[in-house]
Amino acid sequence: MTIAAVRTHRLTAPLHTPFVTALRRATTVDTLVVEVIDADGRSGFGEAPQVWQVTGASVAGAEACVRELLAPTLTGRDPDDLTARCVEVRRAVAGNEAARCAVDVALHDLAARRLGVPLVRLLGGTRLRMPTDITLAAGNATEVAAAARRRHAEGFGVLKVKVGTDAAGDLDRVRAVRAAIGGGARIRLDANQGWTPREAVRVIRGIEDAGLDVELVEQPVDRRDLDGLAWVSDRVRTPILADESVFDLRDLMEMIRRRAADLVNVKLAKCGGLSTARTLLEVAAAHGVGTVVGSMMESQVGIGAAASLAAASPGTAVADLDAAWWLAWSPVAGGIRYDAASVVLPDSPGLGITSVAEVKMQTED
Repeated sequence: MTIAAVRTHRLTAPLHTPFVTALRRATTVDTLVVEVIDADGRSGFGEAPQVWQVTGASVAGAEACVRELLAPTLTGRDPDDLTARCVEVRRAVAGNEAARCAVDVALHDLAARRLGVPLVRLLGGTRLRMPTDITLAAGNATEVAAAARRRHAEGFGVLKVKVGTDAAGDLDRVRAVRAAIGGGARIRLDANQGWTPREAVRVIRGIEDAGLDVELVEQPVDRRDLDGLAWVSDRVRTPILADESVFDLRDLMEMIRRRAADLVNVKLAKCGGLSTARTLLEVAAAHGVGTVVGSMMESQVGIGAAASLAAASPGTAVADLDAAWWLAWSPVAGGIRYDAASVVLPDSPGLGITSVAEVKMQTED
């Protein structure tokens, strides 16, 4: 049995609500879905989201990488030798994490389909439901509090508030959210690199002094400023979660060496796929670093893979997997769905994706 073809699908799907952070404002998900097809016609799917401000990945760049390098590397090879194929993908190209992620996940999806099991079972798990937080887009205190009430009423018990756009007003935003929901939900903050170290300490200490009960603060400072991240971690009681500072294993080990953060957010499109993500989770756990499995703004393909990983990783905190919830409609048929605050994995082979919509353009190797 061999890999017969690798296809790429450029997709754009609208969001029902603008997604606003300290880094960007998004109204669509623009992404590349990669389809790896075996000689029997089975397909495995993976996703390379376009996130200029975080990974630098683009749909065009990911597609070029897949078509010109990764597809020729895989075509004619045995899909059942999953470890070898994923190693070949990692070695074929430097960087290009999103493209490598899409192919790595597609290989895992195809392997699970060939075995007739859900992807989560291939990864060693059995759960088909994974709780997720929900993100509150950046806005003024009134807007964020109103969104908090709506999401809490819909059953979400963990609210991730986007801050970092205005350090002077962030304490008021958090205070408004806590007042809106009372003690009935957990609050996380994500500054998306928006604060200086001094601003971060000032805001976080203000939150602590006000007794607002924030669970953690994600990426308070610039991703390259590990000294600043460690400086903040040393001066506040609230756990600090590293996101953009950790792409790969080398980044994680440096973060651990400097004791720069208490937890790490592992994202497939940031590290290059399931193979590397599993290593990151294992290494973090071995060093006493907490873990969250998150995502970029992705479709049901990428979220399904991340949710499968989270469900198969019992040490992971509540996952950060609400990205596909923001879509006005799904660009794929099948796959995960949302039930209140849970991602529900399909009890069908692989990711359960049956087809990809022809939203923009399809090209084929």
